[in-house]
Amino acid sequence: MSADLILAIDQGTTGTTALILDRSLAVLARGYREFTQHFPKPGWVEHEPEDIWVSVGDAIVEALGRANVEASRIAAVGITNQRETSVIWERGSGKAIHRALVWQDRRTADVCAQLREAGHGAMIKARTGLVLDPYFSATKLAWTLDNVDGARARAEAGALAAGTIDTYLVWRMTGGAVHATEPSNASRTMLWPLTGKAGVGEGEGSREWDAELCELLRVPAAVLPEVRACTAHFGTTKDVPGLPDGIPIHGIAGVQQSALFGQACFGRGQAKCTYGTGAFVMLNTGSAIVGSEHGLLTTVGWQIGDELTYCLEGSAFMAGAVVQWLRDGLQFFAKASEIEDMAHGVPDSGGVVLVPAHAGLGAPHWRPDARGLIRGLTRGTTRAHIARAALEGIALEVTDLLEAMAADLGAPLDSLRVDGGAAANDLLMQMQCDLLGVPLARPTILESTALGATFLAGLGAGLWSSTDDVASAWKQDRQFVPAGDADKLAALREAWKAAVAVA
Repeated sequence: MSADLILAIDQGTTGTTALILDRSLAVLARGYREFTQHFPKPGWVEHEPEDIWVSVGDAIVEALGRANVEASRIAAVGITNQRETSVIWERGSGKAIHRALVWQDRRTADVCAQLREAGHGAMIKARTGLVLDPYFSATKLAWTLDNVDGARARAEAGALAAGTIDTYLVWRMTGGAVHATEPSNASRTMLWPLTGKAGVGEGEGSREWDAELCELLRVPAAVLPEVRACTAHFGTTKDVPGLPDGIPIHGIAGVQQSALFGQACFGRGQAKCTYGTGAFVMLNTGSAIVGSEHGLLTTVGWQIGDELTYCLEGSAFMAGAVVQWLRDGLQFFAKASEIEDMAHGVPDSGGVVLVPAHAGLGAPHWRPDARGLIRGLTRGTTRAHIARAALEGIALEVTDLLEAMAADLGAPLDSLRVDGGAAANDLLMQMQCDLLGVPLARPTILESTALGATFLAGLGAGLWSSTDDVASAWKQDRQFVPAGDADKLAALREAWKAAVAVA
């Protein structure tokens, strides 16, 4: 039988998922493995790279076993990954010199503050679209080089390799033959210019890392990977658990960009929201680099061939985490899915407003000092009112993000596609639809991050010939249409603004 399947690897913050899909997007099987999180000091978050690699192999083996298909049927491997998490390893042995520093890690906050005070923030934002923050990779790489004996000298001598997790996986999956990334991940390092263009095929990878930023942020260009287009050939498998040697790796994108691609949001102005632990919103701005006046990030979406697509991005720190807090912290229910029935028990939130600022407020507010707030309690308030207000709070913070994006783009939002675990909550999706006042589409496959890697790999391998073919393959589960009362929605928005102001 000919090679007609895609293996999509979704390497996330807490675990790795492997999916096997066919051309009709039927999911033949899933495999999943968690791995250990390390917190050596407050604000420090690390992963053991070998644990990540083992989780990938175990997830692949599990998926192949459940699918009961020959591995030779896999036409290509696609990868999507937790972004910004950074690792450095020896070129000779492949052994990491230190645990990976995770995107959540804040140990370089003081370095970033010093760079901001020295006046470098505006230049970095203009070139990379990013704010000067320890979230991004560059200061993590510099910290590792500074804190492992002899590492900086070895890096400058070319003995070490560095990258985000996609780069590390490509290295491991090709037996050390390929050291490469692609623009969506490169654009999250603070070292890659928004105008940078990758090579389009094997051996054609660009090294257009910004020399001035590399010097300023103290990351030697010698450790950085070449950058190829998202659908380029990234080598072939060698000694990967469960897989024969020689399967091509063809599609890579960072997790949020991959979700946008997996939602087939290929047109300017199309947007998606992924409802996970937080809520992650991206809007396609096409070939135009759109700077934000509302605290959003400008980033590379993907590169297909020579064509770059850009995006605006914003995130809310608490989405599904709010439901988890109600379940575990306040013990409102035993299962997160029970919040929908509880919230349906009342017609409205009874004037209660819940601002999910437990970890501060992100874009467009950027108030790290803000804290969670429940406002409007009366003697008649019940758990159902608070549960409903929690869902409204999630929808309201996403509405703030999308309105900021529309303002930056200079055009109103006309629709939204949704994914992630909380997108299965019909009540939350209807609230979101009503607040935005536009149709909302939920796909049949909520794992849009893995779907994006599938589409990119399939394009690279020739299973689909164009993004038009990909758009045709995308399938909708349900469309939500606005049905809310305009006066009640306006009152809710005003109550929300007043609560956010004092959170």
